[in-house]
Amino acid sequence: MSTIREGMPVLARHEGEWVGTYTLIDTAGKILDAHESHLSCQFPENSPYPYYQINRYKWSNGKQEEHQFPGTYRDKTLFFDTERIQGKAWEVDDSTVILWFSYKEVPAMYLYEMIQISPDNNYRARTWQWFKNHQVYQRTLIQEERLR
Repeated sequence: MSTIREGMPVLARHEGEWVGTYTLIDTAGKILDAHESHLSCQFPENSPYPYYQINRYKWSNGKQEEHQFPGTYRDKTLFFDTERIQGKAWEVDDSTVILWFSYKEVPAMYLYEMIQISPDNNYRARTWQWFKNHQVYQRTLIQEERLR
């Protein structure tokens, strides 16, 4: 059995601190929301969760949120099952991770996220496609850079 770092080498390149912006748009491109982000991607040793992510969001009006995402690993796939979401992530090439997840309180809604990391491992571009009843209704565009 491989470790998460061996089985998901692209994901392992995401380890560290990331800062950026999230921009939520409707299908016509109208901006619905924008906020700053700070994500921590961790691979803790001797933990029941070989992957752990903390997402921190901050809006211009002072609103703040923090969410934690412990992940389990098997068969080259990362799985999430928290009070809030369930989902899974897998690698598709040497720079791309795909994540599918749904919010447990909204069963008719799910999203796919495409995450690209730059060859120097310092920049990420992420796109969320939000679906409700299998129809796309909004997108989130995310630009991030590694915090140094």
